[in-house]
Amino acid sequence: MQFVKDMNLKISIAHLYPKLLNLYGDIGNVITLRKRCEWRGINVEFDEINIGDDIKEHDLFFIGGGQDKQQAEVAQELFKNKENLLTQRDNGAVFLGICGGYQLLGRYYQPNCGDRLQGIALLDVYTVAGKNRFIGNVTAKTNLVVPETLVGFENHSGLTYLEGDTRPLAFVTVGNGNNGKDKTEGAYYKNVFGTYLHGSLLPKNPHFADYLIELALKKRYGKDIKLSMLDDTIETCAHKALVGKAY
Repeated sequence: MQFVKDMNLKISIAHLYPKLLNLYGDIGNVITLRKRCEWRGINVEFDEINIGDDIKEHDLFFIGGGQDKQQAEVAQELFKNKENLLTQRDNGAVFLGICGGYQLLGRYYQPNCGDRLQGIALLDVYTVAGKNRFIGNVTAKTNLVVPETLVGFENHSGLTYLEGDTRPLAFVTVGNGNNGKDKTEGAYYKNVFGTYLHGSLLPKNPHFADYLIELALKKRYGKDIKLSMLDDTIETCAHKALVGKAY
C-alpha cells in the first residue's frame, strides 16, 4: 500500500444541484473534501452540476438537502440521468447524499401532499413523510471507520426504511435516525452513502471524510491508497464535544 504523500494524485468531485439542495450548511461537506485533498497535495478537479447540465464521470458525487419543492425539481433531473449514475455507482464512484439528497438516492420519497418523487435507486431505501419532525443532535456508531462515532444534526420528517442489500450506515445512541423506530441512521450500498446528518457532517467527522476520499482514490487508481495524517486537533475537539450530546 502506498501513501498519498509519496504520489502525484488527483481526484474529481461533483456537487449535484447546489443551487437547489443546500440546507443547514451542507456545502461545508464539499469544502471539507476539497480542502482535505488539497492539504495533502491531491489535485482536485471540481464540477458544479446544475439543472440542465450533463453529468460526466467523476470519482465522488455529493448531493445535499432541500425542501419538498426543490426536491421535486431535482428528482426530475436526476431521473433523466439514472442509468448514467447507476453505471457510475457500479464502476466504483462514491456518492454522499444528505437528507433530501439521501432520499433521492433511494427508490422514492412520498410527501404528505403531492405526487411521489421517484428516486434513482442507487440505494434500496424508500421514504414516506411522517407526522412528526425529528430535530436535534445525533450520535451514531458505525463499523466503517475509526473512531466509530459519527455526529451531526438531524432535521427531517421523512421516515426512511432499508431493504435488500442496503445496510445501515450507523446505529443511533442519541437521536432518531432513519425512522425513529429501528435505531438505524443512514444507509450504504457499494460506495453509495446516505445520511440525515447535517451540521455539516464532514467537518465534524474528518475520519469519515478521509474514508470517502480513500474510496474515491481507489475508484480512480484501482488500488488502496492510504492518506497521510493531518493535524486534526480542532476537528477532533469539535467531534468529541458533540458525542453523546442531546439537543
